[in-house]
Amino acid sequence: MTTFKELGLAPEILRALVAKGYEIPTPIQAQAIPAAMQGRDILGAAQTGTGKTAGFALPLLHRLLTSKAQLVRQRAPRALVLTPTRELAAQVEESFRTYGAYTGLASTVIFGGVGMGNQITALRQGVDIVIATPGRLLDHMQQRTVDLSKIDTLILDEADRMLDMGFLPSIKRVLAALPKQNRHTMLFSATFAPEIRELAKQFLRDPIEVQVAPQNCTTALVEHRMHPVDLDQKKDLLIDLLAKDSRIQSLIFTRTKHGADKLVKSLEVIGFKAAAIHGNKSQGARTRALADFKSGKVTHLVATDIAARGLDIKELPVVYNYDLPMIAEDYVHRIGRTGRAGSNGVAISLVAPEDHGLLRDIRNLTRRELVLEPVAGFASTGKPIFTKPQMRQVRGPRGHGGGASAGAAPRSQAGAGAARAARPAGAPGGGFNGQNRGRQGGAGARSGAGAGAGGRAGSGGQRRSGV
Repeated sequence: MTTFKELGLAPEILRALVAKGYEIPTPIQAQAIPAAMQGRDILGAAQTGTGKTAGFALPLLHRLLTSKAQLVRQRAPRALVLTPTRELAAQVEESFRTYGAYTGLASTVIFGGVGMGNQITALRQGVDIVIATPGRLLDHMQQRTVDLSKIDTLILDEADRMLDMGFLPSIKRVLAALPKQNRHTMLFSATFAPEIRELAKQFLRDPIEVQVAPQNCTTALVEHRMHPVDLDQKKDLLIDLLAKDSRIQSLIFTRTKHGADKLVKSLEVIGFKAAAIHGNKSQGARTRALADFKSGKVTHLVATDIAARGLDIKELPVVYNYDLPMIAEDYVHRIGRTGRAGSNGVAISLVAPEDHGLLRDIRNLTRRELVLEPVAGFASTGKPIFTKPQMRQVRGPRGHGGGASAGAAPRSQAGAGAARAARPAGAPGGGFNGQNRGRQGGAGARSGAGAGAGGRAGSGGQRRSGV
């Protein structure tokens, strides 16, 4: 079995890995790191939670550290990492800090929702690596507060979203400002639609494709549960499921920002500790909500798809799809927040009659049967309605405010009474086949990659392996 030491990483990087207890690379790392260290362009696909971040961060740090040009610190950054969301950008930058703790290399993160002053200061002081979201990077480019003339490595994380039609103009503007000669480019993601794969090849030179799992598949560590329910009972069913063990943390996805806020208010009225995270929230509010969730102050985090990419929460036992995603690929990213790095997880989806077209798309994409399992007292009585083809799989700019909010459905008196009666429960048999997989606290033994930096990890086995 290959170890990180056998991959030939610099001693300074190995020291950081040893300090974190990481010894064995995950499959995506074992394949991607040697190729990246050789300067090969990479198109990488792997299930979320398997260590994509370390798959590009470790070889990038190695190349910067061992490069002769690094003997004298340059004011201009030499590597650029683009991510689709602020949360992912922050977590990737934290990973670079963790893995590069003993290298002397400097990194900074720039994203919107906060002032530019501190970002400008960091850039002027000189950094080796910039992790950014496209919009804020373009702001700095327009104000000439960032120098991209020395960039020789470009990484697109969550590349399928980054190269989606809605982001393509921004990506092209950034690429136009980068040196074209001898640029090293890597694209990583959990999923690659065929058209996105072809588009990505436009930016790569003779790329090596790294794929450690079937395209668009989901990890075998996640148990899928699909519960049919009428739209007006959806909220009652969610409350009933949550109340079976109110101590278990969960990430709950809604389709709209308004629906997320409304669902949080409903949960708080019942007595649950809940918070929302979506694009209308300030960066400060989003950061606080995520921190409170990670610390256990908040039990249920309600989110739009802004949180589906990159959120790393240790040992998250369950993800709820309160609303099925409009784009099937987002189902893979949503449920990828659980079942990470060797830990088991549960993905529970509430399927209204109007959602059967979306469910069909998810089945086709994941190649799973995903059988509907009625819950006593909440079985759907409506006839399945299949979404019209032109309303499905619409790619392009995706805000989080469109569409009707299923979260606005009124809660029946019967459902409210049942939920209140069930809420104190925490006894065996509630919620997850009698197993209480609540937060374990602490780092625990980690398996798989990305556990450094904010935790692409969970507890998984006796031996720590991977990053």
